[in-house]
Amino acid sequence: MRARSLLPTPALRPGARPRGPQPDHLAPVATSAAQRRTAHMAASLLLAYPDEDVLAAVDAVRASAPSLPSPVRERLEDFCEVLTTPGGPGLRELQARYVATFDLKRKCSMYLSYYAAGDTRRRGTALVAFVEAYRAAGWEVTGSELPDYLPTVLEFSARTTGDDATIAAGLLASHRDGIEVLRTALESARSPWTGVVEAVCLTLPPLDERTQQRYVELVTAGPPAELVGMEPFALEPYGTGAPDRTGGAVR
Repeated sequence: MRARSLLPTPALRPGARPRGPQPDHLAPVATSAAQRRTAHMAASLLLAYPDEDVLAAVDAVRASAPSLPSPVRERLEDFCEVLTTPGGPGLRELQARYVATFDLKRKCSMYLSYYAAGDTRRRGTALVAFVEAYRAAGWEVTGSELPDYLPTVLEFSARTTGDDATIAAGLLASHRDGIEVLRTALESARSPWTGVVEAVCLTLPPLDERTQQRYVELVTAGPPAELVGMEPFALEPYGTGAPDRTGGAVR
């Protein structure tokens, strides 16, 4: 079960319909800062482990969606339909699919540093960098999720303004290749969460040449797989073992 600890925010909360093959990356759409914050909070909630809290968020997401550009709005609303349409997959099936997708597939990890560092000794340093970025903006990570958990990073992006928003944008930009790998892997698996990650990608800047090259390498080879150096060094302060789907970025 995932219990979010969220401060009051503008109306938002959790969106995908079957789509044809996607290009290597999606061209971004014009969004204001307020629209990006709304889209990122909605995606943060929708990408959480599907439980009653996610179902309860549907109405708020639908209420906030009209303010978004149509390509972003449609993808979020599509997933709301997946969650609420009678005869749909249902919560139990979605929970099973969530675990099978995000916990068991290397190219579908919700942990952004995994794409660059994999299960290697470099992962600990990458996780510390996330914590330091949050603290620079006056934030702390609570719960047992690792600090690079995509819904937490998106929540951080949604709740920050001014210079702090620049820190959040930097976290997303520095791990953009991993987000694109996740999007591509979800699309290939015809996952119902594809559209939610697409909605995030549509709000991010275009891929530069270096990021595009790294993205192609990761799609081809997957994250590094050296199984050393990950003992108590970095993981223990943030929770060890299987994630219990709790926690979030809060002031």
